[in-house]
Amino acid sequence: MSNLPKAVIFDLDGVITDTAEFHFLAWKQLGEELGIEVDRALNEQLKGVSRLQSLERIIASSPKQPVRPIDELERLAAKKNTHYTWLIQSISPNDILPGIDTLIKELRAASIKLAVGSASKNAPFVLERLELTGAFDYIVDASNIRHGKPDPETFTDAADYLKVPYKACIGIEDSAAGIEAIKRAGMFAVGIGSAESLHQADYLVRATDNLRMSTILEAYSQWSNGTCLD
Repeated sequence: MSNLPKAVIFDLDGVITDTAEFHFLAWKQLGEELGIEVDRALNEQLKGVSRLQSLERIIASSPKQPVRPIDELERLAAKKNTHYTWLIQSISPNDILPGIDTLIKELRAASIKLAVGSASKNAPFVLERLELTGAFDYIVDASNIRHGKPDPETFTDAADYLKVPYKACIGIEDSAAGIEAIKRAGMFAVGIGSAESLHQADYLVRATDNLRMSTILEAYSQWSNGTCLD
């Protein structure tokens, strides 16, 4: 197959493992302390964005909430993270989503570089708990990213570190913000989820166990040849 990609950049939450429920529980608890109901619909709007952006969206959902200074927002976000990190202590390799371990091994066998591009500052800890740290050539440090998704910086940072042209990269995401970030970076976007929410994806599957390296690479090859453009 011609035009193989040189790198694949994975999101973490919802792609490699599913910590969404832990995030939901932690945000829900903080919301209760603030007098804001954080339901699952609101939680869906927090996917793929940074901790501080998530908090701002939660507060904005309640018009009666007072304007809070940045230092208070940072304190509240840190409080949520403390609860979240306590919840994720139980994560193990058994929590790797179906099909992901095989996909990672196949991509590495094909000498394709791998990176994790997550908005989560807890990504290194989660990957360590999953025993996947050594599987990746680079883990984006979210604390050094100035602009979160849908800005492309997370993905371009990974590609720049790996010294790979953006068009030679595949990004894998489960959120609309993440897919938009991949496309804005000029990369091939693999979406995991519904066509309704991830309509910008170049290649889409319903769940991680539907991911197949051969079909992803074939779709990428067609896209890179200009036969599968939006």
